[in-house]
Amino acid sequence: MEMHTPDAINVRDGIAARLERLPLTRYQQLIFTVIATAWLFDSMDLGIMTFVLGSIKAEFGLSATQAGLLASSSFLGMLIGAAIAGMLADRYGRKPVFQVSMIFWGVGSLLCGFAPSLGWLMVFRILLGFGMGMEFPIGLSIVSEIVPARNRGRYLAVLEGFWPIGFIAAGIGTYFLLPMIGWRGIFIALAVPAVFVFVVRRYVPESPRWLESAGRVLDADSVVAGIEVNVRKCLRGRELPPVVPVSPATTAAVPRAARFVQLWTDGYAGRTIMTWSLWFFALLGYYGLTTWLGALLQSAGYEVTKSVFYTIIISLAGIPGFIFAAWLLEAWGRKPTCALTLLGSAAFAYLYGQAAATHAPLVQLIGAGLCMQFFFFGMWSVLYAYTPELYPTRIRATGSGFASAIGRLGSLLGPSIAGMVLPYTGQSGVFTLGAISFVIAAAVVVILGVETKGRSLEALSQ
Repeated sequence: MEMHTPDAINVRDGIAARLERLPLTRYQQLIFTVIATAWLFDSMDLGIMTFVLGSIKAEFGLSATQAGLLASSSFLGMLIGAAIAGMLADRYGRKPVFQVSMIFWGVGSLLCGFAPSLGWLMVFRILLGFGMGMEFPIGLSIVSEIVPARNRGRYLAVLEGFWPIGFIAAGIGTYFLLPMIGWRGIFIALAVPAVFVFVVRRYVPESPRWLESAGRVLDADSVVAGIEVNVRKCLRGRELPPVVPVSPATTAAVPRAARFVQLWTDGYAGRTIMTWSLWFFALLGYYGLTTWLGALLQSAGYEVTKSVFYTIIISLAGIPGFIFAAWLLEAWGRKPTCALTLLGSAAFAYLYGQAAATHAPLVQLIGAGLCMQFFFFGMWSVLYAYTPELYPTRIRATGSGFASAIGRLGSLLGPSIAGMVLPYTGQSGVFTLGAISFVIAAAVVVILGVETKGRSLEALSQ
């Protein structure tokens, strides 16, 4: 017979209602920190290509087109991983798939360090990208389904804030380690954090909302009861707030084949078109530009260490960028914040390209780059906060996963297109193309976007 603490809430009061009424304590923050740390390691592994592409290009004697294809290879893996992982997570649970994703990117990073040729390096980057693509939509789903609605947008935005921190950490590590251990040693070192999977296994619970949506109501009740016990400990025995009913969740299990179809039915078609278009054009512009930042500075005449250093300096603006976006998401709303960060990205990407193409003074180049990265990482925060809120629990990971997969198609095309366009249009043409992509993404959000600020996941599912 299942036992509860004396003041436990009966399962019929609803999993969502019990989670939403909980105050945010150190316990939920611990779960968030574990997910965010895994996110940090992933961003370091993916962002490292920005800083070592120039060195790899020199070692293998790559053309601009070949370098662009190499930079894009990990995004092919992310495309596949994101699409598959979303469906697997909605079928088998968030936690087990999240753990498997970490193993894939750890092994992929290790093998990159031993790649004997360009072809094998691309294969191993695809494997690494596959693991990363799996992790992103699942991490979003876990955080969005455990953190209450009043804090959800901020925490999802802060989660994405670990992306610029990881990017900067990758740059700092490259700056000091590249002269000593080379790009191969850096990839090998970045495989070590994959052992963090054991921390995830111990501290992160399965999503109670997913358990309920899968029809495992008693399991969901048990997990929520455990969360309530831990929250009560953080409150030092104080009573939990009363349950306030929310819209009932659908507990019927959804057939695996029906999950993708549901992205286009029951009123979700417009949201799916919006999110797919947003992710595609935003990531096409972002990765078409940032993957090349270091290499473009080198081609402009800056030596390797200086180009890495300047790219790190530019990237520092991402930290206030995601903090600003995290605040604005709750103060202003998801839709207007998304449009603002995209239009800001477009404006300063264009200005940065003009400064680079005309060999403007270094202070002007750095200034434009700082503003560009400020809006870039603000944009990322909005993307990751907004997307999982648009789908119900039964297809949340599938919806987030396919949006991410379509975005990775843009990521795959962006660096390759930049590599092909660069010889003909120069840096100004590459950055103008990126700016146009951001404007298109902003227009899609303005026309098709819906506001989700402050609403429970269940209310948004209606």
